[in-house]
Amino acid sequence: MPNQGLKELYIDELKDLYNAENQLVKALPKLARAAASDELRQGFEEHLEQTKGHVERLEKIFEMLAESPKGKKCKGMEGLIEEGSDVMEEGYEGSLLDAALIGAAQRVEHYEIAGYGTVRSLGELLGETDHVSLLEEILEEEKETDEKLTELAQQINAEANQSAEQRREDRKKPKRVA
Repeated sequence: MPNQGLKELYIDELKDLYNAENQLVKALPKLARAAASDELRQGFEEHLEQTKGHVERLEKIFEMLAESPKGKKCKGMEGLIEEGSDVMEEGYEGSLLDAALIGAAQRVEHYEIAGYGTVRSLGELLGETDHVSLLEEILEEEKETDEKLTELAQQINAEANQSAEQRREDRKKPKRVA
């Protein structure tokens, strides 16, 4: 039974991810509503549907393990979501808000990529090949989402910078007195 400790860790990590994904299912609609860009809003909405699929895949793994997915609170995701909520309250607008939302979303994606990479490796070591293929699918989707966010960020960050430069220029212009 040398793998018993590792199996417990594996299940614990899966529970953490399950809770993280469920927290995201609740948070993504808020991000979508806050987004100024239609493209970013659509991206958040698409990722919400994908995240629901992640929850379903994790539930399938828990069924195979004959374990309950409940019982663990993912504090890391809770903190990342709280930071994302704070971004929405900073008073940013337009492309600047979108740039901040993308930053918050990418931190979430990187956290998930790390978590799924870890459980995939543990699953491989434990010989859980059915689980590993499901975890690999999720991991690839998380990486694709991160890449899409990076692409959007290039455009949105440039717009945010241009808006900021325009505001600086407008402040430099002498004010006309009527």
